[in-house]
Amino acid sequence: MGPLGCLLTGFLLLALLYLIAPIRTNILLLGVDRTPDGTALGRTDTMILVSVNPLLPTVNWLSIPRDLWVAIPGYGENRINTAHFFAEAETPGSGPTLSRRTIEQNFGIRVPYYIRIQFDGFKNVVNAMGGVTVRLDEPMAGYPVGSHHLDADQSLAFVRDRKGADDFFRMKNTQVFLKSAILQGISPASWPRYPAIFSAVFQAIKTNLPVWEWPRISLALIRASVTGMNTQTITREMVTPWTTSEGANVLLPDYGQINALMKEMFSSGFSLDSILP
Repeated sequence: MGPLGCLLTGFLLLALLYLIAPIRTNILLLGVDRTPDGTALGRTDTMILVSVNPLLPTVNWLSIPRDLWVAIPGYGENRINTAHFFAEAETPGSGPTLSRRTIEQNFGIRVPYYIRIQFDGFKNVVNAMGGVTVRLDEPMAGYPVGSHHLDADQSLAFVRDRKGADDFFRMKNTQVFLKSAILQGISPASWPRYPAIFSAVFQAIKTNLPVWEWPRISLALIRASVTGMNTQTITREMVTPWTTSEGANVLLPDYGQINALMKEMFSSGFSLDSILP
């Protein structure tokens, strides 16, 4: 083998090692409603922690209730979804960073990356996919058991639907939809749509995720589409309903239960910056 062959072989081996390296990547997904003036100055409607490791058989997803009462760094105690608003009001573009810091401070895990999408961008992605088909094992968001093809407006209504004031149903709706969208997106039938989908995605999101992380995440999602995705939520049993002195209905976290779940889902395997000291 000549020098060029050795160089190419070495490059391919390094690329393969990078793709399958057992390094966990924690990402915070944020769904934010656009304000009437077109800015991102809003509270987060959706907060999902995702942990990706290409060598593990599943991708971990954990939905966080937006009414969870926590300490917001620099702003005192408030609902967890206000972190984004407070930071954006002070410095546009800083909302995702304070949201990450809030999770790190309250739950003791490192979340170095975020992906934020606003709901108009969400609809553009769904349109680029030609709609999303969700398969329901139980009635959800007004739809009976079975398969339902949703357009962009129906998709947004599905992920934002709640029974009464219960955020736990909405979190489950969101997870079902995202899982369906991912499985549809990586199926061969969607490949011809990839140019439009990728264009819509990268116009819709704001992220600090390095470009070299995307192949690893894609590989993990493809594997998880076969072996399964571990989707969980912070449940009713992990919180206590409480009314603040101002009359706001919020959820007090049981840190013992929540931190144990966080450690189980986001601390297994090797990470360059996994658990806070």
